[in-house]
Amino acid sequence: MSQSKNKTISLFKKAFFAMLFLLGGLTVNAQENSEAADVQEATSEVISEEHATEKEGVNLKEMIFGHTGDAYDWHITTIGEEPISIPLLCIVYGQNGLDVFCSSNLGHEGHRTEYKGYKIAEEGSHAGKIVEVSTGERPWDFSITKNVASLLISCSLLLYIFLSIAKKYKENPRSKPTGKQALLEPLIVALHDDIIKPSVGKNYKKFSAYLLTAFFFIFLNNILGIIPIFPGGANLTGNIAVTLVLATLTFILTNFRGTGAYWKEIFWPEVPLWLKFPIPIMQFIEILGIFIKPIALCVRLFANMFAGHTMVLILIGLIFIFGQMSVAAGGAISVLSVLLITFMSLLECLVCFIQAYVFTMLSAIFIGMGQAEHEGHE
Repeated sequence: MSQSKNKTISLFKKAFFAMLFLLGGLTVNAQENSEAADVQEATSEVISEEHATEKEGVNLKEMIFGHTGDAYDWHITTIGEEPISIPLLCIVYGQNGLDVFCSSNLGHEGHRTEYKGYKIAEEGSHAGKIVEVSTGERPWDFSITKNVASLLISCSLLLYIFLSIAKKYKENPRSKPTGKQALLEPLIVALHDDIIKPSVGKNYKKFSAYLLTAFFFIFLNNILGIIPIFPGGANLTGNIAVTLVLATLTFILTNFRGTGAYWKEIFWPEVPLWLKFPIPIMQFIEILGIFIKPIALCVRLFANMFAGHTMVLILIGLIFIFGQMSVAAGGAISVLSVLLITFMSLLECLVCFIQAYVFTMLSAIFIGMGQAEHEGHE
């Protein structure tokens, strides 16, 4: 029993560090990713210009993307006109070689400065990113941005929580669960016995570590995302690069660990012959489905979390917009907005769990499909 638990803990740690490595790498490289920019551009079109006003410095579009986007510092609050933020580490490789410096050297929003030949672009395709002053082009950027810092914080919290629980199990396997152990054990057992085991099949032990890690990683970062104060407030699971990594991991486990029966169903499915030969209609559909599944996982999680943050910020912005029209309109909309924000925040708490649950369930189902066996083989 003890050896089984130690083996499970070892698998959990391997899966966790593999996910951390891949997430860290792609989150840093996401600064080069134009997909996030395309999503922001498309969303900004939805927020029409009539809802964005620059009177007295209020701009709804800038407020939304300023809170949901990535940054080189962690904004805490603003006192007067002076922003209070935690500077982060900038690591860039450009024409002058490798440079490491604090993001505070580049100034703050509304007052940008140049440092060592670098600056943060305020407009154009590289807006919000570090560029070289001489060329206007981006260097290789490996900076510890807000999303990367949030990733490190959440992973540290997960390691602390589960390694402390594992240590308690190791020291006394028959001890009565208390504290964190009593809180999380029923949830882990429910996920393992009700989702992972029946969905994956007899090979469930190979994939339990990854699926449990994915659930708690998504759930914790979803919760941190709706907490408005440090170390919360980062929109990590609302970043398409992060959800893309998670979906890619599911894609790899589904297809690279798939059985012969699984691939047979892809290239020679059990359908009438005319649907697969001489024109491979079903083969084309099955191969397309291989890639549609992880894309659906990626977009579902990203869109739900990003939309939730956006709705709350829009409701907050409405208070300032109507307040500029008149005191009476501002007061009336403030009451309504506060009630809606409270409702949306409570709803977001539920969504945080649901999205982690759905991602884990669908991943388990997809992996289980990859573990299909030939008929008559037990």
